[in-house]
Amino acid sequence: MKFNDLDARLRVYETAHDHCALPGLYLVARLDGRGFTRLTKEVYPFEAPFDERMRDYMIATTQHLLECGFRMLYGYTQSDEISLLLHPNEDSFGRKLRKYTSVLAGEASAKFSLLLGSVGVFDCRISQLPHQQNVLDYFRWRQEDASRNSLNAHCYWLLRKRGRTVSEATSQVKGLSTAAKHDLLFEHGINYNTLPSWQKRGVGLYWEEYVKTGFNRLDQQNIETTRRRLAIMQELPLGDAYDQFINSLLTISK
Repeated sequence: MKFNDLDARLRVYETAHDHCALPGLYLVARLDGRGFTRLTKEVYPFEAPFDERMRDYMIATTQHLLECGFRMLYGYTQSDEISLLLHPNEDSFGRKLRKYTSVLAGEASAKFSLLLGSVGVFDCRISQLPHQQNVLDYFRWRQEDASRNSLNAHCYWLLRKRGRTVSEATSQVKGLSTAAKHDLLFEHGINYNTLPSWQKRGVGLYWEEYVKTGFNRLDQQNIETTRRRLAIMQELPLGDAYDQFINSLLTISK
């Protein structure tokens, strides 16, 4: 059988179930580290529950994804996950979702592995959001998830370091109210409210414009040009203020 005939016959098996995002839908990609609890707590001696090296690896990986060829407005990372808000008009690959998930997972895995010096793998999924409010709700959800996980992690690792087993620490933390978790930490010298913001709320990356001054050799004059660069925000706002921040990024994109 000729190649063209084989190609026409077999390619359909790759593409028959392709799903493309409809125009006008907001797309948010979420990537999660595969087996990162074991990777960062057993294989590598990262500080528990949070380590600045791991934070920096995740920020650098997020930055790489924002610069890897897609039009993106915002990147958010907490713990071992990354959320990416694509530009509403992003239409690479005809908006095929399998291309977005495979490319982004591959880029993240490659970048993180290079930083770590070992294999670190991410998976990826896409949320298709019909309304701008859904986008605000999504990022509020992930930030609140970061806060809940952070409080639980500090309590869990406090108990582990004081001799509790995995099951004992997990069970004790699960049975505590939020106020009781704060009290547990405070009793052992940890004021949760004063811990670094990036541990409790995550880190955001977004594009900002800035003015760069140069020199025009032809007319011997200084000139100013507007450029774009990634800004890293480790003190993210909360609640309605966070909604307003995300909303401002969406407004700029229009």
